[in-house]
Amino acid sequence: MFLNLKLIASTFLMIFLAELGDKTQVSIFALAANRRALLSVLIGATGALILSTLIAAALGSAIGRFIPEKVIKIAAGAIFLTFGVLTLCEAFKS
Repeated sequence: MFLNLKLIASTFLMIFLAELGDKTQVSIFALAANRRALLSVLIGATGALILSTLIAAALGSAIGRFIPEKVIKIAAGAIFLTFGVLTLCEAFKS
């Protein structure tokens, strides 16, 4: 298996920036603050993120064998846009 360092770096940067300040980070912050158990929260959160990333990568790899990358990117973009529109609708209702 060949490791593509450029892809590793771009994936890291994209995920790192996307995750900053999201609800996962806020939840981890709150758990660590309330429980004063940094190592336990770190291990639990890291395990959950590793598992969810493993599942996403495995499914992406499997689905990518049957569906062209362009179709997957368009579907992912449509899903993100849908969530964005739903979030905006909820914000305007409040």
